[in-house]
Amino acid sequence: MQDLPAAQTSPAAERNKVPIMAALQRLLPPQGRLLEIAAGTGQHAVHCAAGLPGWQWQPTDPSADALDSVRAWARQQPSPGLLPPLLLSVLQQPWPLPPAQRYDAVFCANLLHIAPWACCTALMQGAAHWLVPGGLLLTYGPYLVQDEPAAPGNTAFDADLRSRNPAWGIRWLHAVQAEAEAAGLRWVQRLAMPANNQLLAFRR
Repeated sequence: MQDLPAAQTSPAAERNKVPIMAALQRLLPPQGRLLEIAAGTGQHAVHCAAGLPGWQWQPTDPSADALDSVRAWARQQPSPGLLPPLLLSVLQQPWPLPPAQRYDAVFCANLLHIAPWACCTALMQGAAHWLVPGGLLLTYGPYLVQDEPAAPGNTAFDADLRSRNPAWGIRWLHAVQAEAEAAGLRWVQRLAMPANNQLLAFRR
């Protein structure tokens, strides 16, 4: 019998899954359908799906290896609301999802700073299309904010990202907000999160 792919582990995802779930529990209504963009290892998906029992959680990722990891985590920690992962790149327009499907929330963690800026534009446009009216786009990660000093750790992290790929880097909050507004999304709030991260909320 062929061995099934193993679950991958991200130390950062392991650290931040608890505060992320707490923030989602605070921001989201008791039930709905959520689309996760760039699910990565799947640690967020299995943890948050268990903590949001009234929600259907649809993980997606552009990497087949990531989808294997999500499936492996789902086998270890099954939840009724956790749906099989789908292959999806934000740059593929329109997103390859069931045409009649819409989502009450779109969640994306740690994508914008390790992807070209075009992915921010595509994320906003895709979320605006697939969210129901009043639905939330929630993005998690580090951001730079005008008139607020950058944390030393974020400054070093930004330099490291840009040394690895000039198209990467921690994004300015006002630039992300402008892309969201251009796509038809309305700014709601930001929540301070551990390790110099923030959770941004936009509403369709």
